Formats: sequence, structure tokens, C-alpha cells
Amino acid sequence: MSVKLEATRKFAAYSLPGSAPAVPPPAPAASKPAAAAKAKAAVPAAATASTATAAAVDVEALILNTLASLNEIADTWDFAAQHQLDHQEIVGAIKSLLVDFYVVDHPLSATIWSLTDEGKDVLEKGSPEIQVLRAVSAAGSIAINTLNAQLGEVAKIGMGVCMKNKWIAKKGDNVEALVSDVKDETTAQLQQVATTAGAGMNTNDLNNLKKRKLVLQNTRKSYRITKGADFREKRVRKVADLTKAMLGKRDEMGEGTHWSDLSFKAVNLNAMGAPPTGGCFHPLMKVRAEFRRILMDMGFEEMPTNRWVESSFWNFDSLFQPQSHPARDAHDTFFIKSPAQALSVPEDYYEVVKNTHEKGGFGSIGYGCVFQREEAMKNLLRTHTTAISAQMLYRLAQSVKETGEFTPKKYFSIDRVFRNEAMDATHLCEFHQVEGFVADRNLTLGNLIGVIKTFFEKIGITQLRFKPAFNPYTEPSMEIFGYHPELKKWTEIGNSGIFRPEMLRPMGLPEDVRVIAWGLSLERPTMIKYRIENIRDLFGHKADLNKQRNAPIARF
Repeated sequence: MSVKLEATRKFAAYSLPGSAPAVPPPAPAASKPAAAAKAKAAVPAAATASTATAAAVDVEALILNTLASLNEIADTWDFAAQHQLDHQEIVGAIKSLLVDFYVVDHPLSATIWSLTDEGKDVLEKGSPEIQVLRAVSAAGSIAINTLNAQLGEVAKIGMGVCMKNKWIAKKGDNVEALVSDVKDETTAQLQQVATTAGAGMNTNDLNNLKKRKLVLQNTRKSYRITKGADFREKRVRKVADLTKAMLGKRDEMGEGTHWSDLSFKAVNLNAMGAPPTGGCFHPLMKVRAEFRRILMDMGFEEMPTNRWVESSFWNFDSLFQPQSHPARDAHDTFFIKSPAQALSVPEDYYEVVKNTHEKGGFGSIGYGCVFQREEAMKNLLRTHTTAISAQMLYRLAQSVKETGEFTPKKYFSIDRVFRNEAMDATHLCEFHQVEGFVADRNLTLGNLIGVIKTFFEKIGITQLRFKPAFNPYTEPSMEIFGYHPELKKWTEIGNSGIFRPEMLRPMGLPEDVRVIAWGLSLERPTMIKYRIENIRDLFGHKADLNKQRNAPIARF
């Protein structure tokens, strides 16, 4: 308590940063030379440069020199004011010295009072009650309306206090003064706050001023500084690492450059290292892993989809998609500049596909177009994984030709595809496609609906609807809709159909073999699972890595 009171008395003359500057109490004229001489004798030469700016003063050296001479700095706030330095700069230097045990700090605190803007106005013009008394006394008797017009809000505040103290009395619509002269205690108290920052004042008076919002109470924190265990008058920086430049013969090296001339920072061998963060699965990969597990449980095999670049032949032509189709335009597809052309395709199969496009066959009249090899051999970033499905079906057909036997197959793939689309909250130029197909004899639309329902029920979507649609390589085709319980509406979640004979028969598959297929994106169920509204928060440079790292494992 004594330290706090002493600090309050000693530094009440200094104002807080951001508060009204306090006026220091005037010292007796006779004491000025003595005080100056005392300060000059007590502080070393390096510490008496009170006119130096913070930029020109070595604060650490100033602190160490002062401690060497006086053994302590009684209060850093006073020390900063004496040398015209920012107190925070003093504190920063002390924190640095504490690390190497050059100094020891002892926290201090002092209560400082300062005037508010309203308090400054009262100090200049007088308290509201005194202003009212002066106006009434000057007029002898004055109408209340006239007083309000003359003093404004001050009249309402001051009249209540004046009547309570019986300084004025109300007579009709007028007020008259009962006393002629009263001491302005409020202004006197505010003057004392401005002069001494509240030091030595009555606590009740200060609290009353605070209640009237004329003063502010602040706690100023500072430190008493003493010498530390490793105190030196000159700071010697400790070195963190031993380097090659410190090694060698001491007599051949400059002074202070050999390792033996240096002080090294202590190493805490018991400290725990930073925990390794390791890798993590992206939310898309977490959902992908769950989809793979579900599809494998349903008996599907995964197709090899690690080749992103395909020829237009496998991506479009083998699917019986015409060469004039809008999807093959550069506005929808990313074509490869180099190498621009594929090296080869199965020539016998190519001829059958070409003939089917131009003249038809297998119950179709074809497109009646001129099939161009240059167009078919263009390389592109695949627009769907159905290009891989076509190659797997072609291999299955070749197996039938070699063995004479057809083996039913169930395949799936989950991989990246690319389309030249405008990017927005739900679309990117690249996304992941989940695709599956079943090849067997005499499959029907009922089989397709059954497989789709089984898969979607396993991922928690039990309410499904199917709507007729058109795809170039499936007939019939259906769009898949699922009911979203949170949005309370039906949402498109996939596409499906039965591959056309114009696609399957040129490969060499038996006439009674049907292939049912379906597909959906991986991003949409992932966004629903993790409640992500913008796809750019899931995939791309704007994604939150910490959120992705902490995303739970996907379970449906």
C-alpha cells in the first residue's frame, strides 16, 4: 500500500497517454537550483541527455548506466518522463534485458484521475449551479424561459442543485437569488484533479465527480527496476548457434569472433519439441473413401482412371456422340496444344465406329455426317470418366471374342474431370465424377433403378424420384432427384441410363448384353455432408486448411 501511495504522490503530475495533459504543480523558486543540482549529481552523464529523442538514445545502455550508478530505477514512468522517452520503449528494453537476467522488475501501479471533455468545459466556465446562480444574481429576478434560453441544458442541471442548496427560489414563472456569492467547490476540485491527477484528494469527492462524468479513473502500470543476477554495465548479446565462422585458431581470428570470446544462450534439453502435424485427408477424399467402400460392398470393381488426357475418339466418338455436338466446342472442352493428336486407336474398331456415325447400323440410321479422323484424334482433358467406361467395355468385348464366353461385370470410378465452365459458388472448371455401370444380359430399366436406390440408400438418401432425360449415348435416360430434408425440396443429384446399341455393338458385345450406368459428382454430397455453401471454400486456393484438417471422417 505504501508503494502504491508513494507512486501516486510522486507521479500524479504526469498524464496518461490519450488523456488530458495535467499541469505539474509549481515548485518554489528557491528549490529549482537545488533540485537540478541533485538530479545532475544523481544521474550519470549518459542518462542526463533529457533533450535527446528516443531515436538518438540507446535505451538499454541508459538503463544499465543508471543502474550502475544508482542501483535501481524507482519508477519507469518517472524515468521515461525525465529523459523524454516513450514509456513503452522503456518497457520493451527492460523485457529484453530480463531475458538475459541483467535486471529484475518489480510491478507498480498508480491510480490516475483525469478530466473528461465535459469536465474541461466546467473547469473553464464554472459548474452548472454556479453558472445559474451568476445569471440569476446578475438579473436579480429572471424568467425561467429566459434562463433556459440563455444557458441551455446547463440551466436544467444547475437549477436543481441551486434550489436544493437554497441558493435560489422560484416565484411564479421567475427565479430569484437568495445568496449573492458562493464558492464553486466543483471547479476547485476539478482544478485540483487537473493539477495533481487526484493525488491527496478526498475519495468521495472524486467518486462524485466521476458519477457526474467530469473525471475518468485510470490505473497506470510501471516498474521498479533493480540489478539482476547477471548484471553488467554493458550489454553483451548471447549467441544462439555455433557457426563455422566461430571455429578456427583464436590468434588468427579477430577480437570477439572466436567461439571462446562469445556467450551462448542456454539450451533447454528437457523442452518438448513442436508436435508434428502430419498430413490429412481432404474432405473430398474422406467422402471418396466412404463411397469406394460402399461400392465395393455392392460388388463393384474400380476402374483405372489415372489418365486425365484422352483422345476425342474415346471421350466422344466411341460413345456415339456426333462430331458436331456442342459439347465438343472449345467453349466447353479443354483441348491439348501439345501433343495435339493421339498416336493411335484400335483401327478395326475405329472403322466400325466411323461407319456407324456416317451410315448407321444395329438398328440405327447414324448421323449421316462426314466422320473426320483429325477431329477424332484430338487430345483433350477428359470431360467425363465415361471415356474410361468405354475402354473397359471394349476390353470386355475383346475378351468375349477371344474366349467365346461373356462374363457379367460391375465397374465404378471416382476421379477428376474437366470442363470449360464459368466458375461460381457451385461450379468449377474441374470436379470429381462418381460413375458406375453394370454389364449383363437382358438388363432393364428396373435393374437400373434398383441399383441406384441401393447405392443412395447406403449414403442416407432414401427418397428418390426419376425424370426422363436425353443423353447422346444412353436410351432411355433418367435424371435422379433426391429429397433434401433441410432445404425441404427435391434436388438433382445424378444422371443415368442404358447405353445405346450404337455404342455397344461396334465394340463386339453380344446383342443381348445391356449396360446400365449412372453418375453423380463428388463435390455436391461433400458440401452437403460438411455444410459448405461455396465450392471455392472446399476446393482451391481459398479453402481453409485448418477446417479441412479438422473435418470429421465421412460416415453415411
